[in-house]
Amino acid sequence: MDDENTTDDGGVPAGEEVSFPFDRMTVEQFRARFPRARWSDTRNAWFVPGKTAARRVGRWLAELEADADAYADAKGRDAFEFDPIESAYLELGKAGFRIKTPYSRTVVDELRQIPFSQWDGDLKIWHIPYRSYEELRKHWPAIQDAARRSEPEERRRRAEERKGTEEDAKAKLRSAERKRRRLPLSTDHFPPIGRVVATSYGLVVFTEITGEIVDPEIVAQSYPAATDDHVWGLWRLPTLAELVAAWPAKTPALNEVEWWQPTIEELRPARRAARNKEDRKLRNNGAP
Repeated sequence: MDDENTTDDGGVPAGEEVSFPFDRMTVEQFRARFPRARWSDTRNAWFVPGKTAARRVGRWLAELEADADAYADAKGRDAFEFDPIESAYLELGKAGFRIKTPYSRTVVDELRQIPFSQWDGDLKIWHIPYRSYEELRKHWPAIQDAARRSEPEERRRRAEERKGTEEDAKAKLRSAERKRRRLPLSTDHFPPIGRVVATSYGLVVFTEITGEIVDPEIVAQSYPAATDDHVWGLWRLPTLAELVAAWPAKTPALNEVEWWQPTIEELRPARRAARNKEDRKLRNNGAP
């Protein structure tokens, strides 16, 4: 029996509806692939008859998407050749750009905004497909500036310039305070113990609310918002298992809060970092 003349169990002709943005060439390709397809004005879609229509239409749409990606990649490659980015941090690969820079939070944030960007933890590089070249070019000035500032020689130069300055003293104070692994918490809003939360120090797990009252005068440099209504909370870094199990917030937290439920955008990089840390530990221990 002809597959395109069969019906479903309810007597309705079997088939699949499909719609796509109008383009004369695409319509011609569709009609050549599905000559028995019919247009419906009421549904504003094409109807392809047959019990296997869904599978055949799905295959055609996948091919169409692959062709569109290939066209976008070719267009991006042409745009690069016409107006290239010349930088020691960027090189060409088979499927796109390979970007390697010193670590910088700014670089990571900028690259994550580029569509289809991917981090390769083994090679320590970012992959950007050619189709994303226009977006890459928009973000490149900020990426390159942040990368240059993160070069070891540049970091050492700035550190030498800061020595003995008030900024240097504040930086040392902040570093020493962070090593205490404590944060002032308002008695009106304590974080949950043993769960991953976000703070100004990143994602942490609070282990104890000590009840010790914070002296605002002593910690004014590190915590200017602390008052005598705050007590100390002790924290530790979360494990990979805790980060994976953490439930993300649907919306970002309001400004000027001491802790909040992390969003998926905050959890993803922390999970990657924790996973890479565990992988390095296994390799260093000689695990297979």
